[in-house]
Amino acid sequence: MRIKLQTVIDAIEQASDAYTMLYDTKTGETVYLPDVWITGETDEELAKLVENEPERFLQFPTKYEIHEYSIMESFVDYLPQGRIKSELNSAIRGKGAFRRFKQTIRFHGIEQLWYDYKANAYRELAERWCRDFEIEFE
Repeated sequence: MRIKLQTVIDAIEQASDAYTMLYDTKTGETVYLPDVWITGETDEELAKLVENEPERFLQFPTKYEIHEYSIMESFVDYLPQGRIKSELNSAIRGKGAFRRFKQTIRFHGIEQLWYDYKANAYRELAERWCRDFEIEFE
């Protein structure tokens, strides 16, 4: 089996509580199974297909497996010692950490550095997912 790595990365970027994202090994497509409690939507046809042919579907990483907060911590550790690292270390502690982190990277003009770092982390996660399921990627 073979998959485009970008397909996995896209699924990681779109991860949410509202949908379980699955890779359909038969069609090569990403399918979305809605959480009825969150979305109010159902897809009974897909749910039945997943139930009847579970080996056909592979679940992409959930937002809980992605650990964006850990990626932020790792990014801060990656930065050289100095004021920016110190401010970001403080920014990611406590309630509102994501908002303060974004404000701090904007203030210091390192948004692109963060986005590049995050993209690389997502790529590594996608490659690990492929290896875990023994899927070749391109």
